[in-house]
Amino acid sequence: MSGAGEKIAVVLLSGGLDSATTLAVARRDGFACHALSFDYGQRHRFELGAAGRVAAAGGAALHRVLRVDLSAAAGFGRSALTDDIDVPKDGRATGEPAIPPTYVPARNTIFLGLALGYAEVVGSFDIFIGVNAIDYSGYPDCRPEFVAAFEALANVATAAGAAGRGRFRIHAPLMELTKGRIIRLGLDLGVDYSLTHSCYDPAPDGAACGRCDACRLRLAGFEAAGVADPARYVARP
Repeated sequence: MSGAGEKIAVVLLSGGLDSATTLAVARRDGFACHALSFDYGQRHRFELGAAGRVAAAGGAALHRVLRVDLSAAAGFGRSALTDDIDVPKDGRATGEPAIPPTYVPARNTIFLGLALGYAEVVGSFDIFIGVNAIDYSGYPDCRPEFVAAFEALANVATAAGAAGRGRFRIHAPLMELTKGRIIRLGLDLGVDYSLTHSCYDPAPDGAACGRCDACRLRLAGFEAAGVADPARYVARP
């Protein structure tokens, strides 16, 4: 539970490396963290299990899992993360689109919208998201201009913002960091990366494929940080 007078932050927590680090940054900065994870119709459940472990180990004051189905079965989808579309492996071939099929349409907009509604209810003006525009897959909703635009929206779309009771801030502390620097930061803050899950296409036992974009970025980040990745892999490239 939050202590008296303690600032509350809402932290989007996927269970991956970046969101685990973001939770640690918010805790370092003195926030009582209400972590939100999303059961959005993703093809596997491993990341939600990881989110629960990270929330507990990372000192979240509260952890909620919200259900919002973004799959094709619900009329959304068209993503390799939610539907029967192959997850790209071993890097992109020449001529492939800049935005890969693992992009989930409007996902971060939807997640931040729900986080904003929750923040207004609990009296928080601080929302943390672990997006990154350096070592990432090219998703449009991971860029600085997206975060700035949503922050502007938050301050005109809410009663709290319109009434001037405070100013909403969307914190993206990892935005300009390489994956290696993110990992070093997390290790300095005590993040246990063995609890996290990053793979887009894990084996049935949860072992990471080692070949999708998420695995490749993660492995390169640990190599750059000079430490071993504690995740289990089917195969390491």
